[in-house]
Amino acid sequence: MTTKQSWNEASESGPVRQTNFSDFYLKEDWWAIWLGLGIVVLAVILFNSGNTLLKSLAVNPGGIKWKSADDIANHFAANFQWYLYQFAAWLVIFGASCRVMGISLAKFIPGFVIIYVISLAMFTISGWADAQKYNLEAPLLALVLGLVIANLIPLPGWLDSALRVEYYVKLGIVLLGATFPLTLIATAGPIALGQATFISVLTCLTIFFLGRAFGLDKRLCAVIGVGGAVCGVSASIAIAASVGARKEDLYTSVTLVVVWALIMILVLPFASQALGLSAGVAGAWIGTSEFADAAGFAAASAYGKMAGNEEGAIKAFTLMKVIGRDLWIGIWSLVFAFIATMKWERTELGAKPGAGEIWRRFPKFVIGFFIASAIVTLITSGVAADAFKKAQVDLIKPIGSLRGWAFLFCFLSIGLTTRFRELKAAGMKPFLAFTLGVAVNVAAGYYLSAHFFGEYWSKL
Repeated sequence: MTTKQSWNEASESGPVRQTNFSDFYLKEDWWAIWLGLGIVVLAVILFNSGNTLLKSLAVNPGGIKWKSADDIANHFAANFQWYLYQFAAWLVIFGASCRVMGISLAKFIPGFVIIYVISLAMFTISGWADAQKYNLEAPLLALVLGLVIANLIPLPGWLDSALRVEYYVKLGIVLLGATFPLTLIATAGPIALGQATFISVLTCLTIFFLGRAFGLDKRLCAVIGVGGAVCGVSASIAIAASVGARKEDLYTSVTLVVVWALIMILVLPFASQALGLSAGVAGAWIGTSEFADAAGFAAASAYGKMAGNEEGAIKAFTLMKVIGRDLWIGIWSLVFAFIATMKWERTELGAKPGAGEIWRRFPKFVIGFFIASAIVTLITSGVAADAFKKAQVDLIKPIGSLRGWAFLFCFLSIGLTTRFRELKAAGMKPFLAFTLGVAVNVAAGYYLSAHFFGEYWSKL
């Protein structure tokens, strides 16, 4: 696979360097933090003042549940100005920051126009009333469309300036933190967090050591291991930065994650039905075994409707995947940054790297994730149920919508920078290691969800 995008945090080779002050305005990690936390702080200020500006700016056609062309036309007629304002806001914050990082605006602007228009179209399709029935989730639609375009049509070089895969997902992860107040994490309880922890560790170590047994590079093994253990795309990017992986390693992991995420959408709901699982148990199993939030949500929702308890399936999935497993992005990033710098590079370079190298290698946007979570926690903790519900609607949900836009830009960019013809270089070994890890994950997830903790999940 090829991409002309720079790999900002992960160095493929060369001497270790110290963090410079310029990193605070020249690196995507830091820009993701500044922009993400800026959006969160602005959202809090507007929420406390009773202003609904951010709610309007976070407009998204993915939730309109349209049934006819008239429904779509009416939605855009009522919100046309807000889509223009939203586009202008994205263009300004991405354009200005990219310009500071040395990217040509003459190339970025037309490229981003294309990215935004296609993303808007994908959201609109996913807003169809029957979209969930056919698993037409916007991120997956964008990814598939991007793959088709990139592998069938020669793309102009200037488009690469707008395909900021890492930047978009890093901003999305920071905003993701704002939708994870610590009070919400606490509601997951010891069972959900314990099951998520067991599965994350088991799956990661299984894929990693199988990959090593097959002779794969340890950095590639780390990336695909965490990609399968946590939240595929974002986790793969975080770990690639932590261990200094190659771009090829990252995109191999992303491809494996996407392939299995699509398979799981089709398999898990029908497997749950064949096994006669309750909605809560199936939701927990899906949350344990899916590799992407959007794909997992679609699968959990589909089975919940089959079982007549969509709310229970989605709640179990959310506790397991969106809260339990996704939290491991930061943990695995720190663990592998430490291993890569203090173990692997010490052996390769013949000298022990400085402790500061762990900090330089650690994905800073993960810190933004936890800061955003802490900010929203301070706002929502200790409030009455009605006030918390209002915060979810007027504060957390708009931030979540903007996060969805950032992730959609990322998935579309991944598709547009991926070339199937170059997957041959990775060979079958990564696929085999990942697939065996999937088998272990699915089997362990079923046992824990349906038997070991079955009584707990079946009550949802």
